[in-house]
Amino acid sequence: MHDTSATHFTGTIPDHYERSLGPVIFSGYAADLARRAADPLPARVLETAAGTGIVTRMLCDRLPGGTALTATDLNEDMLDRARTKFRPEEPVTFLAADATNLPFPAQSFDAVVCQFGLMFFPDKPRAHREARRVLRGGGRYVFNVWDSHAHNAFARVAHRTAAECSPADPPAFFQVPFSCHDVVVIRDDLRDAGFREIDVTTLPLEVPVADPADFARGLVFGTPLLEQIRGRPGIDPQDLVAALTAALSGELGLPSRPLRLQAHVIEAC
Repeated sequence: MHDTSATHFTGTIPDHYERSLGPVIFSGYAADLARRAADPLPARVLETAAGTGIVTRMLCDRLPGGTALTATDLNEDMLDRARTKFRPEEPVTFLAADATNLPFPAQSFDAVVCQFGLMFFPDKPRAHREARRVLRGGGRYVFNVWDSHAHNAFARVAHRTAAECSPADPPAFFQVPFSCHDVVVIRDDLRDAGFREIDVTTLPLEVPVADPADFARGLVFGTPLLEQIRGRPGIDPQDLVAALTAALSGELGLPSRPLRLQAHVIEAC
């Protein structure tokens, strides 16, 4: 069963997500995705699961001034945070929308972009079919997904530390973003959706973490893990931040060592 609590990026979560997680785990992959999506200069671009607009901002900076960019997300609070990055005259439209049921006519866009969103969609094949439906002939679908916990130790540590704080009812959030790493399944789903040319790149990155405590705070207060632990008696979010800070520093060597990340980047048409 799909855990809908893992998709609720609401309230104060977007601010912590943007400030404490964005520069560490999202910006590097956003720059890569924006570069891929902007070539060869699509005229109409749709972004799904746009979140706080990290990719949106980079896309807008890369694309020619007349490009129409539409950014969608299921959570209006995330889009409100994204809107703060843009001037009123910039050609970006924000719309709360479900990536598995897009409110656009067929063949409306030259490119569909999605940064770390597929993992949260309850019906992933349908999301691919919707992307294919709204793409014009020859249009490109560009997205990325996290690799497994084995290749993203920060997520493994966060998941384990949260479970240790509530062993009788462990919070499950950090399973969800890292549950969609089987590229064979992704390829098969894309082919079933009508995509014929599919390229998968596994992209490792190393990023500095100047403040492990701030990063740990983002992992707790900047994700739906916050609401999951608030629904369990005896867990103080601040205590979890402290425990996670110690684990990240002790096990991963932060901040002395860079944080190792790994994701798969998929381009389909």
